[in-house]
Amino acid sequence: MAQPAASAPTREAALSFRGVGYTYPGATRSVLEGVTLDVPEGERLGILGPNGGGKSTLVKLATGLLAGHVGEIRVFGLSPAQARRQGLVGYVPQRVEAELAFPLSVAQAVSMSAARGVPPWRGLPADRRERVVLAMDVVDISSIADRPIGALSGGQVQRTMIARALAGGPRLLLLDEPTVGIDVVGQQQFAALLGSVRERLGVTVVVVSHDLRAIAAGCDRVACLSRTLHSHTAPSGLTPKVLAEVFSHDVAAVFGDVHVDAHLAHDCDDPSHHHGPGHERKGRA
Repeated sequence: MAQPAASAPTREAALSFRGVGYTYPGATRSVLEGVTLDVPEGERLGILGPNGGGKSTLVKLATGLLAGHVGEIRVFGLSPAQARRQGLVGYVPQRVEAELAFPLSVAQAVSMSAARGVPPWRGLPADRRERVVLAMDVVDISSIADRPIGALSGGQVQRTMIARALAGGPRLLLLDEPTVGIDVVGQQQFAALLGSVRERLGVTVVVVSHDLRAIAAGCDRVACLSRTLHSHTAPSGLTPKVLAEVFSHDVAAVFGDVHVDAHLAHDCDDPSHHHGPGHERKGRA
């Protein structure tokens, strides 16, 4: 059955994908296919899916770190490369071990993104120093500003990296698996942090994770991705059958001991994304 055309977003799209696909060089199968999705400005979107499902690839395409995709990607109406050059995108990658090896304090690490375009022999202008102070305050690390980053806990490292991305003054923040290695309490604190980032800075946030608990509490909507989109809904709209489509492993850890038919049609009625081949919308009475 032909897929319905994607409608225009009701708010300006901070990030939009239209029919995006990507195949890594030498691979015989695409890691992404037919992804169409709008992220309205100011939204907190979680992208949920299994390891190898294309989540990190989608984020890297949005940052312009990967090229050669099919389809169209726009960041505030610009190409990812243009948006990156203008400092519109903040990105926190999945692994930050390299940063921990340098003898930097928290404040020095956060200041790195604020120094973009400033000659190394000049100090930071006052407005950029203020951005550094604000970013540390928003993620609640001001009290450890002088501590070496190599001496931080996992949660403190993640907050430092988020502050560093925010100190550059982006309008869109992309986070790749930001809660890996963080306990349940830390995940709850992370959800509160996302709320603070939006309320105080007005930044659009996209969080990538394979852990439902890590993003459900802190996001307005969740997009389920495994090569193509399977659902795009509020966290409360996720159902066992949707997750069964996305995850190959047992979903009982989330929903208990239930039988799930992965071949049932899902309930997503959001017209702003494409469900991919073989996925049709469930009819409404």
